[in-house]
Amino acid sequence: MPRFLADENLNNQIVRGILRRNPDVDIVKVQEISLKGADDPTVLAWAAQERRVVLTHDVATMADFAYERIAAGLSMPGLFEIGRSVPVGLAIDDILLLAKYSIEGEWEGQVIYLPLN
Repeated sequence: MPRFLADENLNNQIVRGILRRNPDVDIVKVQEISLKGADDPTVLAWAAQERRVVLTHDVATMADFAYERIAAGLSMPGLFEIGRSVPVGLAIDDILLLAKYSIEGEWEGQVIYLPLN
């Protein structure tokens, strides 16, 4: 099962819903690890160091920085971008599905846009 890092701008209802439905999901929030206010490259670097897939609503800039890491040959364990218009329940369902049926490292170098359908 992949481990996750919830970006500062991710709706906290999504994080709470994930943990309510499956408390075994390993997810930490940027605010919990002293990265509150950190820029995207710093968040991605920490996630790479800790082998965590980033969950974000930041569809404007986060993917660009993720692709820059990939182009530079740096680790990027995965980025799941969730549009702000995606219903919370659907986002939770998709993340739990990906968590359940993925193996650690499967999303290396990939940017995935949710919802899946």
